Amino acid sequence: MAGSIPASAFPEVLRAARRFGRSRTASAGACFLVALLGAAALAPIVGRWDPLRQNLSDALAAPSEHHLLGTDDLGRDVLSRLLYGARLSLAAACLAVAIAALSGIPVGLVAGYTGGRLDDLLMRLVDAVQAFPALVLAMAIAAALGPGLGNVMVAVGVVYMPRFARLVRGQTLALREELFVEGARAAGASHGRILLRHILPNVSAPIIVQVSVSIAFALLAETSLSFLGIGIKPPTPSWGADVGRGYRFMRLAPWLVFMPGLAILLTTLAFNFLGDGLRDALDPKHARKEDSS
Repeated sequence: MAGSIPASAFPEVLRAARRFGRSRTASAGACFLVALLGAAALAPIVGRWDPLRQNLSDALAAPSEHHLLGTDDLGRDVLSRLLYGARLSLAAACLAVAIAALSGIPVGLVAGYTGGRLDDLLMRLVDAVQAFPALVLAMAIAAALGPGLGNVMVAVGVVYMPRFARLVRGQTLALREELFVEGARAAGASHGRILLRHILPNVSAPIIVQVSVSIAFALLAETSLSFLGIGIKPPTPSWGADVGRGYRFMRLAPWLVFMPGLAILLTTLAFNFLGDGLRDALDPKHARKEDSS
């Protein structure tokens, strides 16, 4: 049955892991993300300084042995704010994608499986959300809800919900006529059981890839909202908010923009590399091509 995990699945998992490991960019992205998460988890030890502690006598201090990445205009340690900001920025991006996935996947499953008028209605609603530019819609929702981490996650989650709905709908349309689904119907399985036990496990691979890629875009959306002042409230450390504050001192202290900007760039690239590696490792066509070569 498609809903169960046969013993033959474990060799497939090992082969997928080997295919993922062959990609240098995917491995580099995964290693970077593991190192970033480890550094963020150990922020009190690695950063050494309180990210909210102000010391005006050290304002705009250049990188040194005391402050490895310098200080901002209020004398706060940039490295500490970078590490603590990683916690919030990554948490916001991941939870926003979780909101998008948990709302978009059921819509795609129901629309693709039922078809007809319900499919048309659900997809028109998805099209209505997707008709707006992503960042503009996220700004409008966040501005209406007010600044704050929770509201940012909801705004970004709503914006990226159509990606999951359309992906799952397309996969479900292809799977609903497969023999194992027809067999489940003939055996008297309910529609809910067919969706959860037979169709959903078979669309899990593209969903995993979409999650990793969407986290990169959600991170950019969250930092953009914080940069514009409608995201995470100051003085809470946030990569986007720190870039927005630091660009005013670009000539005097370029590290205020360069350091969080570089963190955003590398993290986004790492998630994209991870998504590419997962796509190649989990794609059956790509797997057959590699195994035959």
